[in-house]
Amino acid sequence: MGRRLAHTLVASLQSSPVNDPQIRPSKLATPEGVAHPKLIKSFVRRTGRTTTGQAKALADIGPRFMLPYQASLADWLTAAAPPLILEIGFGMGEATAHIAALMPEKNFVCCEVHDPGVGALLKRIGEQSLSNIRIIAHDAVEVIDQMLPLQCLEGVHIFFPDPWHKKRHNKRRLIQAALVTKLTQRLKPGGYLHCATDWQPYAEQILQVLSEQPLLKNSAAQTHPELVGYAPKPHYRPLTKFENRGIRLGHGVWDVVFERI
Repeated sequence: MGRRLAHTLVASLQSSPVNDPQIRPSKLATPEGVAHPKLIKSFVRRTGRTTTGQAKALADIGPRFMLPYQASLADWLTAAAPPLILEIGFGMGEATAHIAALMPEKNFVCCEVHDPGVGALLKRIGEQSLSNIRIIAHDAVEVIDQMLPLQCLEGVHIFFPDPWHKKRHNKRRLIQAALVTKLTQRLKPGGYLHCATDWQPYAEQILQVLSEQPLLKNSAAQTHPELVGYAPKPHYRPLTKFENRGIRLGHGVWDVVFERI
């Protein structure tokens, strides 16, 4: 599922000032002497094969369930609307569809730029008759900046982002201070940020970055001290085929869940 982010979304953000004065913009300051900080592209688009079924779903139900970039989310953001969850990099949509079916009382806005993944999720939406998902096939960072107002989200899901294993590529990881600050701004008090990874060094980085955000608290620190900061797998996140295969091979999986205070 979200591991397919390896084919789509890479960590990178504009080093622009943050909007919420309550949140300390950790590590966002412009380096001294740099008038115009370099902008880093936020994802790498890689090709992949779109199946006949995925292409049909894109054509048949894509217009209903896909939102254009910078479209209005007003209908979903009114006080009477269901709670809104953002997912970044849903891969082939297996977990996304499962969670949306499990929580029909919530709406899910999901960012993914990989066409086969978008088609796969649309196919699942049609097969399962889901109505509470909308897809934005665009860079998630720009979606956050331009489409999501402050304190509009109840939750954020980022499952199995590309770990960028090599040390020289770590800077490309998605979960970094700048993105966490943007997401924290858009969470309502009590809202949560849930990340999952099967790469322990990345899990350690995620735990550190989230711990440094002053308006986030570790939900599992007191309830599960034996997990040293990590959280037990929440009930709503399914075990995907990819994850089950990794577990059989002895790979670990780490969930990190923080709450906006």
